[in-house]
Amino acid sequence: MADIFSKIAAGEIPSYKVAANDEFYAFLDINPVAMGHTLVIPRREVDYLFDMEDDELARMIVFAKRVAKALKKAFPCRKVGVAVLGLEVAHAHIHLVPMQSEKDMDFRKEKLSPKPEELEAAAARIRSFFE
Repeated sequence: MADIFSKIAAGEIPSYKVAANDEFYAFLDINPVAMGHTLVIPRREVDYLFDMEDDELARMIVFAKRVAKALKKAFPCRKVGVAVLGLEVAHAHIHLVPMQSEKDMDFRKEKLSPKPEELEAAAARIRSFFE
């Protein structure tokens, strides 16, 4: 049975897509710690990032780098933070978060609750810079 992230990548569950290719899918977190907070996942179901094959993991990081560059242009920030937590969903994923300071990466703080139209506009803005 497919997990929630696999269903999102397959289009079975709606998402705010930022970028995609045959191997990876990037979409906005619907309860972000900052606007633009994006998740990058492999389409292949694998629970733990470091269980991925080396070459697949390398390609995922390069894909995430391209997403991060678009994210930084769409949401001007000092840096795009990277986090790998992976306890809530048993599917490998990378968090990309626009940061002005390290406190922007505090996953314990209250999450934002953007409206669907705000999320769609944010996803479209990031997509417009994705190369």
